[in-house]
Amino acid sequence: MTSLWSRLEPLLARVRKPARYIGCEDGAIVPQHGHGKVAWLLAYPDVYEVGLPNQGLQILYEILNERPDAVAERTYAPWVDLEALMRERGIPLFSVDSHRAAEDFDILAFNLSSELVFTNLLNMVDLAGVPVRAELRSPTDPLVMIGGHAAFNPEPMADFIDVAVLGEGEEVIGEITEVVREWKASGRTEGSRLAVLKALAQIPGVYVPSLYGVEYDGDHIREIKPLYAGIPERVMKRTVSDLGDWDYPRRPLAPLTEVVHDRLAVEVFRGCTRGCRFCQAGMITRPVRERPAEQVRSMIVDGLQRTGYNEVSLTSLSTADFSGIESVITSIVPDPTACGAPTVSLPSLRVDAFTVGLAAKVAGGRRSGLTFAPEAGTWRLRTVINKLITEEDLYGAVESAFASGWSRAKLYFLTGLPTETDIDTQGIIDLAAGCVAVGKRHTGRANVTVSIGGFVPKSHTPFQWFGQNSVPELRRKIGLVRDAATKTKGVNVKWHDPSASLAEGLASRGDRRIGAVIERVWRDGGVFQEWSEYFKLDRWLDAMAAEGLSPDFYITRHRDEKEILPWHHLSAGLHQDFLWQDWRASLNEFGLEDCRWTPCYDCGVCTGDGLEHIVASPIPPAGGSQGTGQDLSRGGITPVTLRTKSSVGAT
Repeated sequence: MTSLWSRLEPLLARVRKPARYIGCEDGAIVPQHGHGKVAWLLAYPDVYEVGLPNQGLQILYEILNERPDAVAERTYAPWVDLEALMRERGIPLFSVDSHRAAEDFDILAFNLSSELVFTNLLNMVDLAGVPVRAELRSPTDPLVMIGGHAAFNPEPMADFIDVAVLGEGEEVIGEITEVVREWKASGRTEGSRLAVLKALAQIPGVYVPSLYGVEYDGDHIREIKPLYAGIPERVMKRTVSDLGDWDYPRRPLAPLTEVVHDRLAVEVFRGCTRGCRFCQAGMITRPVRERPAEQVRSMIVDGLQRTGYNEVSLTSLSTADFSGIESVITSIVPDPTACGAPTVSLPSLRVDAFTVGLAAKVAGGRRSGLTFAPEAGTWRLRTVINKLITEEDLYGAVESAFASGWSRAKLYFLTGLPTETDIDTQGIIDLAAGCVAVGKRHTGRANVTVSIGGFVPKSHTPFQWFGQNSVPELRRKIGLVRDAATKTKGVNVKWHDPSASLAEGLASRGDRRIGAVIERVWRDGGVFQEWSEYFKLDRWLDAMAAEGLSPDFYITRHRDEKEILPWHHLSAGLHQDFLWQDWRASLNEFGLEDCRWTPCYDCGVCTGDGLEHIVASPIPPAGGSQGTGQDLSRGGITPVTLRTKSSVGAT
């Protein structure tokens, strides 16, 4: 293994942001390659400044380098300027740690945070000099693996990957390392690639697509089954039971150039039990596992000292739900007005006065803006999606914010949700206008930015059966909001391109046949599909037409309970009948309370894995079981009864 630096360095003066490619971050580990070690190249399929802050990649990077039988380096997608030069000069994909060629590693492992990076993955595999299609790889080629939230439906990528890891990686990467180490020791002889894939498939949480066959009945899937004896019929996700056992990253990376989320990030807990039906992350990361408050404090103090940052972001799906949040922040920032006091940001704010008051305390004199996510414009639709936030909750939070000195707020909404009407769409502007009116009582500069995204149904959620809105329909609804905003002083509107939502929907719920579409889009130049300047809907539609596939079949049609979905053989731990009942409950406009503070609904996660929610305090947040004080019987709506531990199968 030799460094490519001497060939790469002369090119950096010709590209934007050459610091993307040099490594040398504070906290970076000097890789120690050697005989008997499995070499991992951890890849993020987007540019360096987007991928560097990713906590999942940093955690695995440290854990692997602590093992005596492994070594890990990192790589990110080169921007189009450097890629063109690399292809022109024959320079392959390289690591940023030692600038070794990707093909010299044993495992090329991608963290997939979204589906629109699928084409970047193909591009990086090709840049590595590895055959894009898994069936063409030899025993000397790296194993191509994926993990992350977008790996929970890996079927569109089945032809291109060797392995998909479902769930959390802290424990499973060690088990994978041991299998690959034995394969290396055996000499990786001809034909041994199938043997190592079979061995990897025995590890819980590891899915090997090539060991499964898919049979179709016309457009629909008839069956998904193993092709070999001893291969599990159903692959279950991996879950770390106690987050306190994994206090990583211990050496957080501090880059030499500006990156997104350019601050220390400390994960306070995983999982979410709010039960928002649109949220895949909340469903697939259950149960809730809080990190011990004292460990959070230590990670903050140590991380700030190591990195030199003066700002820390406490991350989770709903940070204000962390039971130790107040004690942690008050111990870290006893006097937010003091010179040099660290700033704590809470990126996942719940809409309640306590959270905003706490945010005011930690922000000191810096009050640029606060972000809330009502998601839907009316209480009826928020009940459908189980985002149980009332108008009073939102206005109370905004009141506290503007009274504390803020002048700007951002509200996130989805459009294209199940049962959505134009009244719900108009409700978006009504809520925003109400927030501006509240703010005007405190400052003449009060303004609200509304950010709208088209809803994309995801696997392993109650909405996985819902037919996504078409691009023209999403554009019409966004137009309603935009037109209404022009008549509402103090409200600005931003929106996500509905065309990109179509492509995301195609990749999110596609089966193996969509792999050919993704490959066509990539070969037609479709990289960086999350970047508006490189996304073209026609590429996707042309590729669908060339493969004889219908966008309506994959995107806009509703599914029924009996249909075999592409991820039928993969499990996030959730009972299918629980998801189906929750889907029917949503159509009946029933809300479901947070199960941390109510009897178990038996979604399947805790009972199936023998786990329980790990919460530092058994006392629910002030204001009720949801922490927002809402009345679920408002407007005649009452919670639906789903399965419980004592009545499994009841409806």
